[in-house]
Amino acid sequence: MRIFWQSFVDETASAPYMEKLARDLNAIASPGTTVEVFGITPPDRAFSRLSELRCAVLAIDNAIAAAEAEYDAVVMGHFQDPSLYEMKSAVDIPVIGAGEVTMHFAAQLGRTIGLVSLDELYRSHHLEQAALYGLSDRVVHVAGMNGQPSDFSDAFAGDPEAKARMLGAFRSAAQPMVDKGADVIVAAGILPAMLVGSEFGMTVGPAPVVNSAAVTLFSAEMQVRLARLNGTGICRGQHCNLSPDQAIRDFRELVANGRKSSLSLKSE
Repeated sequence: MRIFWQSFVDETASAPYMEKLARDLNAIASPGTTVEVFGITPPDRAFSRLSELRCAVLAIDNAIAAAEAEYDAVVMGHFQDPSLYEMKSAVDIPVIGAGEVTMHFAAQLGRTIGLVSLDELYRSHHLEQAALYGLSDRVVHVAGMNGQPSDFSDAFAGDPEAKARMLGAFRSAAQPMVDKGADVIVAAGILPAMLVGSEFGMTVGPAPVVNSAAVTLFSAEMQVRLARLNGTGICRGQHCNLSPDQAIRDFRELVANGRKSSLSLKSE
């Protein structure tokens, strides 16, 4: 089984992170499963909805290429899942959104869910995700660590003090949510997931902490196996119909070559 994992970081600038992510994912993958991690250039930077959209467009184009290269599944390895349904409509192989599958898994562990995201900026985005996935009454707490991806570098490089500091920041963000009744805490992002994933049985008070990276990988393996076993796949009716060839060609042409003509407007 070959899994295409789409990250939203730059492969060169974030090479140590990308190498660790690929190493960690392949270490826990089932025998016979290979996970290949790919980035985006420019990466998701200057956090904003527009940046999310730009990266999503490139991710969809990459997903189409991955399907053509006969990968068995594509993972949107970015917890916000921008344009996830559009990606699912673009290819006829399983597409797994890290946010979607992790939120649904967390809902099996407790009633109320708290998300610890990389930045508070994503609070509205995560609440919109929860509503889209039918979990708005379950995902009721969101907090941000309010750090930068570079803050994790020393922790991942083996610095115990840096790791303790980042785990402390995670717990500080999670504890108020648990105090308010959160039953489950989700590491809402692959970076924080890699941080907590090294802590076996991690909890914040009574609330278990969910490693979204592991949940996403295992969900991808499950969906591929179910497709092979029973032919089970996404609804291709009104929910997420498969895009016709013309739509795919037009999309890829736009990504590759841009607009055919620019919009010309005159100011008054």
